[in-house]
Amino acid sequence: MDLRPVGYVIGLLVAVLGVAMLVPLLVDLAEGKGQWPVFLQSAIITLMGGIAIALACASGVKEGLTIQQTFLLTSSVWLALPLFGAIPFVLGQTDASIVDAVFEAMSGLTTTGATVFSGLDDLPKGLLIWRSILQWLGGIGIIVVAMVFLPELRVGGMQIFKSEGFDTFGKILPRAGQIATQISGLYVAFTLICAMVYLYFGMDIFDATAHAMTTISTGGFSNYDASFGTFSGPLEYVATVFMILAALPFVRYVQLINGNPTALHRDPQVRGFVMTIIVLIVLLVLFLEEGIHLGNEQAFRETLFNVTSIISGTGYASVDYMLWGGFAVALFFFMGLIGGCAGSTACSVKIFRYQLLFASIRAQLQRIRSPHGVFTPRYDGRLVSEEVLASVMSFFMFFIVTLGVVAVALSMTGLDFVTSVSGAAAALANIGPGLGDIIGPAGNFASLNDTAKWILTIAMLLGRLELMVVYVIFTVKFWRA
Repeated sequence: MDLRPVGYVIGLLVAVLGVAMLVPLLVDLAEGKGQWPVFLQSAIITLMGGIAIALACASGVKEGLTIQQTFLLTSSVWLALPLFGAIPFVLGQTDASIVDAVFEAMSGLTTTGATVFSGLDDLPKGLLIWRSILQWLGGIGIIVVAMVFLPELRVGGMQIFKSEGFDTFGKILPRAGQIATQISGLYVAFTLICAMVYLYFGMDIFDATAHAMTTISTGGFSNYDASFGTFSGPLEYVATVFMILAALPFVRYVQLINGNPTALHRDPQVRGFVMTIIVLIVLLVLFLEEGIHLGNEQAFRETLFNVTSIISGTGYASVDYMLWGGFAVALFFFMGLIGGCAGSTACSVKIFRYQLLFASIRAQLQRIRSPHGVFTPRYDGRLVSEEVLASVMSFFMFFIVTLGVVAVALSMTGLDFVTSVSGAAAALANIGPGLGDIIGPAGNFASLNDTAKWILTIAMLLGRLELMVVYVIFTVKFWRA
């Protein structure tokens, strides 16, 4: 396999990351905390490293990539960028170890939102905005990967969004480049609108900008140890609206502005996602009013915000929902494994896979009831191919097995059962906070041992790239093809 085309693209993206480091440099110069040399050094290292890689591989550049090169590129980008993105954390005021810096950068670029840093309230603004930039870049990156690469790679049932029959792209969006460009424009627009609304409802300009980046990317990094608990009231409603918008398929927004007013409503993912949120909120509000006796508005607001945050994989926390009781804690664990819509910044399993799973189960039950009938699963009123169903079932199997393996591996490092299982789920589903006193909504991942942090870092990468994109690289036939 010729690795030069892969290396060339990675080099260019690393160079772009180096240029992005100039933003926190300017922020620190404005704040006067003396951290700007850190970002200058980091930018030079990253920019020169990216240019060197690109130049070394430029001779192999050609139009188009093979399927093997595409798999390798998709995985390698999310491996290379966190390594360079970690440099400011090592050199900066955090004085982080290599494992902590890579963990934080991986959590940022995969939009997981798990953090190993405490004392965020006192960190220089340059480092805080860098965390937000990492998540913002990771958010737009994963949308492009989900809409352009994963359908082509036929991973986890994503090929269903390549089919003209499902009208995902249609004639309005004939080329991948056009898709990426229009989606990027919308992504920037949503971020700017979110920042302005945050500003209107009381955030200062720095917090509004940083939190807009981590809201639209459904990343969840905050500038405060208390996360979104630092804010309350209307800001929780604002964040909820934008988290939901970011968890819907961005390609539907493109269709919307291109003259298709029913694009969002017609998508079964959107309907399923919204209905799931409504059901979960009703269950929890009823539970809170009965068990904890919160006021109606407070119960609704806190439930709405935290349910949306976890199911979308954003990972903000406005309260310590571990105090809400066993039922609520169990519900939060499972809702984190649902996720948002494919083609959004949201993470986890994704709602469309559950819809296909239930459609397959329903068809199988019909076959059992009527052995001589012909029953085929349908999605959005159209027949679903066996290839798509097999791909979705494979994803579920890989996800469950990987979750178990990661949980067992974490427990072998000395972590308790709740921390191991919820930590594995939080990393693999890119949710952010886990459960328990250590990594729950009121804690962070700082106290975990280095081995556990490396395991979780790998799990974040696996989960963000839909598992099989990474796994296939480790097969012998991949390298022989």
